[in-house]
Amino acid sequence: MREAEYTTAQAKVAFTYNSRSPRTDPTHGRRPHRARLPNEQTRHQMVNAIQPPSQNTTTRPRISFLGCGYLGATYAICFAELGYEVVGFDVDAAKIESFNTGVLPMHEPGLPELLKKNLESGRLRFTTDVQAVADFADVHFICVGTPQRKGEHGADLSYIETAVVNLSKHLSRKVLIVGKSTVPVGTAQWVQELVDRHAPEGLGVEVGWSPEFLQESNAMHDVLRPNRIVYASQSEWASQLLKDVHRGILELAAVEDREVPVVETDLATAELVKVAANAFLATKISFINAMADLSEAAGADVVDLARAIGYDQRIGNRFLRAGIGFGGGCLPKDIRALSARAGELGVGESFRFLDEVDSVNTRRRTHTVRAVADLAGRTSGPNGPDLSGVRIAYLGATFKPDTDDIRDSPALDIARRLRSARADVVVYDPEGLENAKAYAPELSFVKTLAEAVADADVVCAMVPWEEFRTLDPEALGRQVAERRILDGMNAFDPEQWRKHGWSYQGIGR
Repeated sequence: MREAEYTTAQAKVAFTYNSRSPRTDPTHGRRPHRARLPNEQTRHQMVNAIQPPSQNTTTRPRISFLGCGYLGATYAICFAELGYEVVGFDVDAAKIESFNTGVLPMHEPGLPELLKKNLESGRLRFTTDVQAVADFADVHFICVGTPQRKGEHGADLSYIETAVVNLSKHLSRKVLIVGKSTVPVGTAQWVQELVDRHAPEGLGVEVGWSPEFLQESNAMHDVLRPNRIVYASQSEWASQLLKDVHRGILELAAVEDREVPVVETDLATAELVKVAANAFLATKISFINAMADLSEAAGADVVDLARAIGYDQRIGNRFLRAGIGFGGGCLPKDIRALSARAGELGVGESFRFLDEVDSVNTRRRTHTVRAVADLAGRTSGPNGPDLSGVRIAYLGATFKPDTDDIRDSPALDIARRLRSARADVVVYDPEGLENAKAYAPELSFVKTLAEAVADADVVCAMVPWEEFRTLDPEALGRQVAERRILDGMNAFDPEQWRKHGWSYQGIGR
């Protein structure tokens, strides 16, 4: 689809929604409703008849996104692209200035171009003025962080509390506040109580919930072309507003002959959807990593194992790549928060398996350090290996490719552990160097792959950036001191590398 055709989402088109209350709908929970695709005549009208945004708030509500990190910024920019009038709010003045000057303060493919385009269109702006946000928007999305509480497994909801209380105090009319942050079940009810307590009396402000399903490095696509939409409301008024908010996404899908499942449910279920999905994915990743341990012990190949079981449609092949474990700002803290919340609600025993999922994931890091020591010919003692004098070319610092996010990055944590074992660790990452430098100043950082691998005793390929997955074993061999490689990505053909004289060690093979 050409970029110019995104604006067809501004056209007015009729959709069939299931507008019955999820509490009274007898089909609720069994089959989501979907947008009806238009015929060719309607599609032609959509392309040629542009509906100016925000002239009718029943079809084009004005939207704010409170919290302009990866989540809020991506949604703000993409909803402006869909034709909505949008304001993004954050307390970080430097970040807001960066957005308003067209500079994206993070790495996310495709987003810088959309930021500049929609600033120029006038549909998008960013501010630190909460009063301006309260006066502007009909629907306010809460997109602030919910990190793990210090010293505990539960989620820290202080940022949500601050955002909701500050907004509520400045409201002067009935609006809808919608949570998008990942939270423990029961949060929406608490947020409604905060609103009732701090908003001016008699406004009737309501709270809804609509979880996000963004994947960093694919976030723009995940907003514009989601694989599902989930939301919850407490009244027909709020339900209609949420339909109108998502209308642009469904219109774009209709133009592209796609269907987007829409699940309208209750608040508690909407809160659980994201954490349940993350817990399932984390469990799948830890399962295949546990099988990698067994494969190494038994002389099997976990890559072939994963491929074989992935053909079973009940299992599927996604998230079955053994490696150094999962990280990032979501999966680790979300499974801990889910387990903690289950305990608070008296069903903690049913979620003990998540503690082991977390433990398997953490053990990958110790296991990888031992694997590097074995490659270097160093024995691991009671306190771990001594890697003095070993120069390690360390490829990758972010928690996944195509992002600059280092939050809970397994790769960066392993690099620090290798440095603690007195290795000389030289790190290169295509996008995450500046963030990694700030977090782990004890490591050495270089700006090119060639600098990293020069005279290396061991090469650790840890994050599957395209630049690393396409390494040539012979060309690389001419730059290093010793041909030893740890394939933390399981991206290489072991025999191909061994044929070129490398000592190869993968994960579970």
